[in-house]
Amino acid sequence: MTDVKVKKEVNLTDPAEIENRIKELCQQFPHGITDQVIQNDLPHLEPQQRAMALNKLLSLGQLDLLRNSSGLLYRMKDTQTSGKMKGSDNQEKLVYQVIEDAGNKGIWSRDSKQSPMVQRNSSFATSHEVWKYISELGISKVDLSMDDIETILNTLIYDGKVEMTVIAAKEGTVGSVDGQMKLYRGVNAIIHATGLVKTPCGLCPVFDDCHEGGEISPSNCIYMSEWLDF
Repeated sequence: MTDVKVKKEVNLTDPAEIENRIKELCQQFPHGITDQVIQNDLPHLEPQQRAMALNKLLSLGQLDLLRNSSGLLYRMKDTQTSGKMKGSDNQEKLVYQVIEDAGNKGIWSRDSKQSPMVQRNSSFATSHEVWKYISELGISKVDLSMDDIETILNTLIYDGKVEMTVIAAKEGTVGSVDGQMKLYRGVNAIIHATGLVKTPCGLCPVFDDCHEGGEISPSNCIYMSEWLDF
């Protein structure tokens, strides 16, 4: 006789139970769930409670926020990607996720049949595309400018999580400067870093300007603090 699984009632006054149920739904549907799936499963859950639970899971890096033809999708975070983003703030996580999705061709539809160069560039995204996508989603708690996006992208480059390439672009193309355009994509480390490179100082772009008592110093370095905590 086949066992019949009975759905456990969720205590809607307990945020942790709501979050766990959403994660269970994501595990049942590994390709992602829509907001409607959550509403159908928890019909008595208030919209504000649902939003708070989703934001909590997103901020903890336990869920990915994606978009397809039918709208937004919530999907369980890949453990490898989650590990790469350890210690990053929410804005960096958001920008990195957009770059990752661009590489998976999950955000922008580009014709990749024209040439090998176009195929290669289809896995990249411009800073303007990242800014536009985040602005349209409206999921950032603060309004990010283009300068903010590029600052975060530069930080991700220094951290070894994103790479940049420069291509020729037609004059007037959105995001181009002097006939050139910067493209970004997420990267995986080819080898594990060893020795000095493992320390924050080994890859720091402002190493020469860092000294105790200065604007940049070991005592206020977030990367050093994270490394020591690890």
